[in-house]
Amino acid sequence: MLVSVLIFFLIFGVLVTSHEFGHFIIAKANGIRVNEFFVGMGPTLWKKKKGDTLYSIKLLPIGGACVFDGMDPVAEEKEGYDEHSFLNAPVWRRIATLFAGPFANFIIAYILAVVLASFAAWNFPVINELTENSAAADAGLLPGDMFVSIDGEKVYMAGEVTMISQFAEGSPMDIVYERDGELHETTLVPKYDEEAGRYYMGIYIGKYGGIEGPAALKYAWYEVRYYFKTTYRSLALLVKGKLNKDDVSGPVGMVKIVDDTYEEVKPYGASAVVLTMLSLTVLLSVNLGVMNLLPLPALDGGRLVFQFIEVIVGKPVPPEKEGFVHMLGMVALLGLMVFVLFNDITKFTR
Repeated sequence: MLVSVLIFFLIFGVLVTSHEFGHFIIAKANGIRVNEFFVGMGPTLWKKKKGDTLYSIKLLPIGGACVFDGMDPVAEEKEGYDEHSFLNAPVWRRIATLFAGPFANFIIAYILAVVLASFAAWNFPVINELTENSAAADAGLLPGDMFVSIDGEKVYMAGEVTMISQFAEGSPMDIVYERDGELHETTLVPKYDEEAGRYYMGIYIGKYGGIEGPAALKYAWYEVRYYFKTTYRSLALLVKGKLNKDDVSGPVGMVKIVDDTYEEVKPYGASAVVLTMLSLTVLLSVNLGVMNLLPLPALDGGRLVFQFIEVIVGKPVPPEKEGFVHMLGMVALLGLMVFVLFNDITKFTR
């Protein structure tokens, strides 16, 4: 478990640092003063002032922040800051700076996905086997068939087929597949499994193969796109009430996932561990980027909402009102974090 905790902190540190660095680099490029850039939380282990910015590393390897001059509209008055403060910067520069954090997470995810596509085997969407009396057999599918698209959505990896099937919730799916170099079409109606409580296509899918040369750049995009779709579709299910509290995890849950994954792949050697953890990092990086873009107070997405309101109406929302909304959002977010932490602890100690 100690190794898993260290791996989690390493992954989390990379994700948070890259996120905050995205804010930092675009703020600097746009002439917005950064008062402090720090990695970690708690007591300061090291700090150095360079220019207008205080750089520091803190004791606990979780979290971090890029603190803009004039960022808090409740505690600070706009008139007291020059043109290099966040509050007085042109609105599109503020938008770019806020968006840069999540965008940095997507960039990191893509870079790591390129490494994965170059060195790890790709799981192509090829049918290996059909189950008895399967929906796939009824639709005329055979082992060796490769999925090309489902309901008009192109698929490039086995996980995409599974994802689309799960989110289809039993509705008929229009399938385009390749057999012996020719394209065919069919309609598949998933069958409900009473014991499992879900619908199945009735297939075992996946054929591993290597990706060569420049193709890795393309397939890396497919992997990032897959995790992006998985994240926002899962959020949609959560909003619809089709997921419960045990389907949501916080830091403790993430450590458990890292530990389970590590123990599963450890027998296959160090390279398998590294590549698997890179894959998990891609997922979490995309997840962090998407979550931060949600239009919720205190998140980057919530702050972006106020910037776009300013673009639309031609004037900013009064700083004290925006600050009050973000303060309420922060309280709610902290409450959610406490709930998820408690739920993780109880879930994994049952």
